[in-house]
Amino acid sequence: MTVPTDRDHASVVALVECALVELTHETVGAVFISRQVGRSTRTQYVARDDVGEQFQKWHFDDRLGWHETTVPRRTVRDELITQLTRSASTPSERSGEGAASEPDTFVVKPVRELRTP
Repeated sequence: MTVPTDRDHASVVALVECALVELTHETVGAVFISRQVGRSTRTQYVARDDVGEQFQKWHFDDRLGWHETTVPRRTVRDELITQLTRSASTPSERSGEGAASEPDTFVVKPVRELRTP
């Protein structure tokens, strides 16, 4: 889904909390894709344990490639809230250039459909 830029902070937090519950209880991952002029990044999160306290994070930058880390739930929550809140700005505000061709997106989808290095 396109990032909901018209939502207040409480709605973004609720969306992130719902996504974290799904990541913990289903075989799904959360994916945030940010597109700026001349650059694209993709961040994916998948729960590593049954209680959802540790997550595998894959970050892809089309200039730097893949980076993989393990992060706690709190970090995933804070990063997603920041990413979704920051996406409320227009593409030209984020890049300082012309508008990006596509909006940022956030989706929860089956792990088998995630891209990995």
